[in-house]
Amino acid sequence: MNDPTEHPPAPAELDDVLYRNMIEQAGDAIIFADRNGAIQAWNRGAENLFGYTADEARHSSLDVIIPEPLRNAHWLGFHRAVESGRTKHGDKVLTTKAIHKDGHKLYVDLHFCLVTDALGRVAGALAIGRDCTQRYLAEKARRS
Repeated sequence: MNDPTEHPPAPAELDDVLYRNMIEQAGDAIIFADRNGAIQAWNRGAENLFGYTADEARHSSLDVIIPEPLRNAHWLGFHRAVESGRTKHGDKVLTTKAIHKDGHKLYVDLHFCLVTDALGRVAGALAIGRDCTQRYLAEKARRS
């Protein structure tokens, strides 16, 4: 019988299935959009946060979660980042407004980064986020 304290050797590289499972099972929203802003990856955390299933969100524009008044600024920044290979805010987590499938507004803490392919070309943008609506509104009320 095997010793329960023994651990199998760590694999030299994580396989694709393990990566996919890590992304899918993460509690935070994980969204990947290609260079054109079309959603290519949408995990369980994103489903819970925004209300769209992965099947509904995949291949849709990011506009499904961006409030209309913010879309122009979003797309200017998105395309600038994709073209330059850099995000404006680096590794900062930003609080932004978003829209749920049912139409209600929410605030989301998001970290954005660019994802490159094997040749170092920008393939798209990754966002990892979580709902911060209650905290944001409480802070706003304290400031008032």
